[in-house]
Amino acid sequence: MTKTNKNPVKITETILRDAHQSLIATRMTTGQMLPIISKMDQVGYHSVECWGGATFDASLRFLKEDPWERLRKLREGFKNTKLQMLFRGQNILGYHQYADDVVEYFVQKSIANGIDIIRIFDCLNDLRNLQTAVNASKKEKGHSQVALAYTLGDAYTLDYWKETAKKIEDMGADSICIKDMAGLLVPYKASELISAIKDVTDLPIQLHTHYTSGVASMTYLKAVEAGVDVIDTAMSPFSMGTSQPATEVMVETFKGTSRDTGLDQNLLAEIADYFRPMQEEALKTGLLNPKVMGVNIKTLLYQVPGGMLSNLVSQLKEQGAEDKYYDVLDEVPRVRKDLGEPPLVTPSSQIVGTQAVFNVLMGERYKMATAETKAVLRGEYGATVKPFDPEVQKKVIGDEKPVTCRPADLISPELDKLEAEMSQWKEQDEDVLSYALFPQVAVEFFKDREAKKSKIDPQIADTKNKAYPV
Repeated sequence: MTKTNKNPVKITETILRDAHQSLIATRMTTGQMLPIISKMDQVGYHSVECWGGATFDASLRFLKEDPWERLRKLREGFKNTKLQMLFRGQNILGYHQYADDVVEYFVQKSIANGIDIIRIFDCLNDLRNLQTAVNASKKEKGHSQVALAYTLGDAYTLDYWKETAKKIEDMGADSICIKDMAGLLVPYKASELISAIKDVTDLPIQLHTHYTSGVASMTYLKAVEAGVDVIDTAMSPFSMGTSQPATEVMVETFKGTSRDTGLDQNLLAEIADYFRPMQEEALKTGLLNPKVMGVNIKTLLYQVPGGMLSNLVSQLKEQGAEDKYYDVLDEVPRVRKDLGEPPLVTPSSQIVGTQAVFNVLMGERYKMATAETKAVLRGEYGATVKPFDPEVQKKVIGDEKPVTCRPADLISPELDKLEAEMSQWKEQDEDVLSYALFPQVAVEFFKDREAKKSKIDPQIADTKNKAYPV
């Protein structure tokens, strides 16, 4: 790789994590990744995002692969490139909050197994839910990047983003990411946002977006002109649609300018050639649905991430109520407002979306509230930018006293208990963390692993270990 200037825009490659998570439900296997790693390692990426997000769950649940083993193999192959993961703050890679000792141990093991950069976010942008992970990352000499979940709404002014960026710097983060999970950040707003944040912090700024609404490449162009340091892109066979802009396109865009990436298009073309048959196969089998490859401008109208839209459709289909789709889309922003206007990102997007479905199908708002909606209104996920609607809160949780402290302060240490529960399955230290995040899925994986080792039927292994914990 030859750099042609001193201020290149840097590239984080997402094909091994977010790109296939967004387009093919996180189904790329470790075996598919390994043959191309030596070439990818020559590119000169700022980092390769290859772990975290939904990869952990999908590896155990669907691919019957050990995510820790994947990370070790990737680390072994990437000799010159930093590896990056996505981490949901106090939720780690799961859907509820964990005790500090579990968060700390997960960070420690992630870095020990090969992660360099941990991108940490919270679905409510409650920075209290990120501090433990940031501290743990610093202790292990990792790079802690705090991500702001970008969203729109009355509360999300330029001042809000500037103040939050300053707080992120104060909490000891090494860099800041603007995480635009729904493709809501339009080009000129990106320019304004990056300039404003650059005014208040010297931390490097990275921008992550999705092509869902069709503006992502233009958004990157304006952000780079405004001085953003790093952008997230995906190799062309798994780019666009609900994924990121194409790596090769963005490299070509800045070629010969003061922000030239210096990356070699011939090398990138070889990498694209490797992934193209994978894309064609996924299209043939239906794993890659052409629908997720197009532009969905409704994203900007409803502020709903692409994955959430498809989730709403399947929920309504199950209930035989597909005709209520637009009613539910209209209800989503109302529920979001009732719940304090959180960004719509895992798990808040699922919580708001499911509650909107319930409200429409029941014919009465909050006649039935999900356990997760109750937890949000009790403050168990943390503080929202705006207060909850008091009438909705009263209807859903009655006279219960909401949590006002950092929610994890109320969770006792869990590691020893978890270790005791799963000790019969433990083959490596990391197994306790797999179990902590997804107990039933992990146990099924452990049974399968044992069966493969002893070359016997999983059902026989099951009878041999009747008293497994779930």
